[in-house]
Amino acid sequence: MADFSRLSEKLTQLKHYAAQLDKKRGEHHLPLFDSGLFQCRAKLLVPCVDEASRTFESICSEQRHQRLTTPRAQYLTERLVSQISALQREISTSHFRKDEPKHSSYYRKPINQLYQELAQHKEWERRLQELVIDKNNALEQASGFNRSHAQQEVLKTDQRLERCKQAIVKLEKQITYREQHQ
Repeated sequence: MADFSRLSEKLTQLKHYAAQLDKKRGEHHLPLFDSGLFQCRAKLLVPCVDEASRTFESICSEQRHQRLTTPRAQYLTERLVSQISALQREISTSHFRKDEPKHSSYYRKPINQLYQELAQHKEWERRLQELVIDKNNALEQASGFNRSHAQQEVLKTDQRLERCKQAIVKLEKQITYREQHQ
């Protein structure tokens, strides 16, 4: 049982490192491992560590209930060793991969983030519209040199509002495209 407790510690340690690495680099654009090794087809490491832990739990459970046959034990232990080795290799070589070119989906923002940005831009649009009204009122009341300055302020605020509206249209198009192609 001493070996089993070391394996349990190893899996706990792997899960810790996997969580750190997943947080740092995010989801990969393809499953990280072959489906023959990990059935979960995960694009993150933690679900793979969880699957390896379930393999380990199967060995322990079947042994405890005296249902672990020799062929089954051999199959499960070989699978567990392969899973742990693959996870260790992925974690230990991750620093080499940080310079690899990223797939275009790596740069894609999650759709909920696009919705948040859209809401933020709409709030900015509302504020800019109020600011345009304020600047136009200031222009109407300005005279002489102040009138020229007020005209420039109106122009700058109008330009900001126009850029904000363009950003909103762009975000709406991205959201529509993503919703149609999911």
